[in-house]
Amino acid sequence: MAAAGDGPWLDDAAGRLVRPFTVSNGRTEPSIALDLMSQVMATGSTPLGYLGPEHAQALDLCRAPVSVAEVAAHLELPAVVTKVLLSDLVDCGALTTKPPVFHHNPTDRSLLEAVLDGLRRQL
Repeated sequence: MAAAGDGPWLDDAAGRLVRPFTVSNGRTEPSIALDLMSQVMATGSTPLGYLGPEHAQALDLCRAPVSVAEVAAHLELPAVVTKVLLSDLVDCGALTTKPPVFHHNPTDRSLLEAVLDGLRRQL
């Protein structure tokens, strides 16, 4: 097992020693609406006040635009916990966010029919 300060709080056999919701202080609702495909990016502003190590890791991952899902994967945290961390960073001005942009209407009838046709051919 790694010495304290040598990386994340992990034990090879047990996994994460700090439960995910302790990272967000038990909060399960982000202060802003974030989709898994929302893009987040660091603004360059230094966050005021104390933020935990996971906040710093998330901010480091956001030097270039990245999706919420990618940040969650890199942090190895549930998406809802990651959304809380990222919303904290947006609230303090350290991150900016942009909702996902779709270049087509996801409920377009012709698109749905094409998907259904493709699935039928596979069966």
